[in-house]
Amino acid sequence: MLELDFTCLDVQAQRWAAAPTLRLRLGVTGPGDVRVHAGVLTCQLRIDPRGRDYTDAEAQKLACVFGEPARWAASMQQLQFATVTAMLPGFTGRTEMELLVPCSYDLEVGLGKFFHALSGGEVPLTLLFSGTVFVAGEAGVQVARVPWDREAAYRMPAAVWRDLMDLYFPDSAWIRLRRDTTDALLRYQARHAVPTADAALAGLLAAQPEEAACPAPR
Repeated sequence: MLELDFTCLDVQAQRWAAAPTLRLRLGVTGPGDVRVHAGVLTCQLRIDPRGRDYTDAEAQKLACVFGEPARWAASMQQLQFATVTAMLPGFTGRTEMELLVPCSYDLEVGLGKFFHALSGGEVPLTLLFSGTVFVAGEAGVQVARVPWDREAAYRMPAAVWRDLMDLYFPDSAWIRLRRDTTDALLRYQARHAVPTADAALAGLLAAQPEEAACPAPR
């Protein structure tokens, strides 16, 4: 085992990527007398939704994910964000590296609904590390494992996520529909001369305001 310590220094939206991507800047510290030639790291990112407060408007939207606030003590559990792999550069003592995390704005899953509900504040992230590193030893290059208990915490501003999605989907969100639902929506648009799917859905929701509220999960 090689005792490496990790810190998350910064999280920013990655511009010029093929898909929405967050860029995390990590600090890695190891024993000062050990030369690390390279390594392969796996990082699991989790969100602890209990680690922050929510406004009434946010709580209303989060009913789609955790149910009503009265149930949150039991229903609000950690959310799996992503698992990514990155190459650790060679260093002695301390180095910095980047971790690129592909993201989705899929509102069919709890993670997308969680981020969509946030109007501000911070997102409590936990980063869990594992991996293999190649170090200089008396007999040449040796292989060492990164201990499974290596982790780092970071409070990412919710605005970073919003900025990321605005880069790729300005003032928009994506909702997956079945093909027959899409066909029915297109027929409705043609029948009522509604130019866009957004306008059609807005009109249907306005006609049924009691249906616009998100029901609590069973």
